[in-house]
Amino acid sequence: MKHNLLYHPLFGVTVSILAYVCGILVNQRFPRIHPLFLSSGGIILLLLLFHIPYEAYTAGGDLLTFILGPATVALGVPLYKFRNRIRKHLFAVITGITTGSLAGILSAGIIVWSLGGTKEMILSMMPKSVSSPIAIELSRLTGGIPELSAVLAVLTGLMGSMFGRAFLWRLGICEDLPLGIAIGTAAHGIGTSKLIRSSESEGSFSAFAMALAGIITGILFIPIVWWLHL
Repeated sequence: MKHNLLYHPLFGVTVSILAYVCGILVNQRFPRIHPLFLSSGGIILLLLLFHIPYEAYTAGGDLLTFILGPATVALGVPLYKFRNRIRKHLFAVITGITTGSLAGILSAGIIVWSLGGTKEMILSMMPKSVSSPIAIELSRLTGGIPELSAVLAVLTGLMGSMFGRAFLWRLGICEDLPLGIAIGTAAHGIGTSKLIRSSESEGSFSAFAMALAGIITGILFIPIVWWLHL
């Protein structure tokens, strides 16, 4: 009976929702701490303390992962409201996203290489700035470690969501368009979700950057991976 309950999809869904609600409550008191950081840590702790197999949790966790697709598409609704501003600065926006994506890929690869990491580690680290589903596929197709790429993508998003806005403000980047583009390019969906709660325009620009950065990163990966495999 206990085994059946643990492996039922509702177990993973319930644990995820409750953990995230607790994360939001803590976030209201400590705004700098992202709810996802707290909820992920809480779920890991729960699984370890009660010796619950990871496979039992993923039975429901995969269901929530599936919902990410429609949720991401829903970001296009507020984005439509600001389409004219994006169109007006389209060249600068695309240039910024392309430059940011390339910088993210190369900096990650150079850091791992300088620390003596293997080619497999480099390929796992390079897609860290795109959303987890894209990072996993890029890593899998190029010979990286998909699980590691997923973790690194989440950590990158968390860091960007917690410190990205404050860092950009210190650099004098306060307007919604450049700020949203920067966060979306570097911190994908996690950073976007943080912005959209406080500013619809920033969240919309971030969503556009996140989507375009995923496409551009996939294109940029082709020559880089070809060179690494020479």
